[in-house]
Amino acid sequence: MANMAQSIRMALHFAEENLGVTDIFGQDVGEPLGGVFTATQGLKSTWNTPLDERGIIGAAIGLGLAGDRCVAEIQFCDYIFNTIDLLKYAGNLHWATSGNYNLPIVVMTPVGAGIHGSLYHSHSFDAWATRLPGWKIVMPSTPYDAYGLMLSAIKDPNPVLFLKHKALLRVRGSEKLPGEPEEKELKSRIDAPIGDRSKWKPNWPDIKEFYLPIGKGKVTREGTDLTVVSYGRMLLLCNEVADELKNDNINVEVIDLMSLYPYDWQLIKNSVMKTHKALFVNEDTEVTNFGEHLATRTTTELFYHLYAPAKVLAGKNVPAIGLHPNLEDASVPQREEIKKEILELLKERP
Repeated sequence: MANMAQSIRMALHFAEENLGVTDIFGQDVGEPLGGVFTATQGLKSTWNTPLDERGIIGAAIGLGLAGDRCVAEIQFCDYIFNTIDLLKYAGNLHWATSGNYNLPIVVMTPVGAGIHGSLYHSHSFDAWATRLPGWKIVMPSTPYDAYGLMLSAIKDPNPVLFLKHKALLRVRGSEKLPGEPEEKELKSRIDAPIGDRSKWKPNWPDIKEFYLPIGKGKVTREGTDLTVVSYGRMLLLCNEVADELKNDNINVEVIDLMSLYPYDWQLIKNSVMKTHKALFVNEDTEVTNFGEHLATRTTTELFYHLYAPAKVLAGKNVPAIGLHPNLEDASVPQREEIKKEILELLKERP
């Protein structure tokens, strides 16, 4: 099975050949590296930019206004914060021009902790991203979803933020992409060898197109006792906890949001009306967290269906994430914390 970096790479190749993508660019995105996580390795339209995040976003806006479809990467989301004003401009362009101009750009950036990147390579960006009106925001948790969401993001006529979790880029999926060869063959065909790459060219498999709609989530674990809503790396931890609790006859329903904006409110609503309890889990800092918005909406619109207050489990509100594994683990939710919150909520009675 492909890992997420390979899946994104194949989606970008398909988009170069079939969806009109003309430029894929960012720091180290082109040869010889093909991205820090190799997600752009071997692609024909890649090029390297200077170390200039504002220049990268500005170039993407210019290309989009010219009618080109491009994918720009900020090497780590930790360095995207100095582009907020440009992202805001890109998001309101369609509205500000009375619908006369579209901006068909994708900005992708690795997010989150889990790779022991310390204070400069462990930030999350999901809460900040949801404060940028005019952008659609997706965050896959599996390679399969990454492929389908990337193609949908590229086809969208207006800006999409593609948040790829750093700790998931080497994780293999459980679903094959249509046309994907076996793992060993895939690696030999699209992964560049270590050492001299000057003569290497990828041998792309005949992967088929498929699209996952932006704004739709999915239930990854069926349950009736409590609803857990998550995305990205935390989604996989929530799945593991739900599987463990199943052995104790506790049935937790887990929802993978997949899109942070627009998000699948109807899916959340239907689940909470069934289970009557809700926990929102992510690793961004807990103050002004996106999960707080979801919990507030759940409480406001589903108040008379709740048997307990809707809760949020998120990253600690600390200045940064430390390098030592103990510091990182103490800063973002872990399996035992998720399990503890679920069990505490289950004790609540109406």
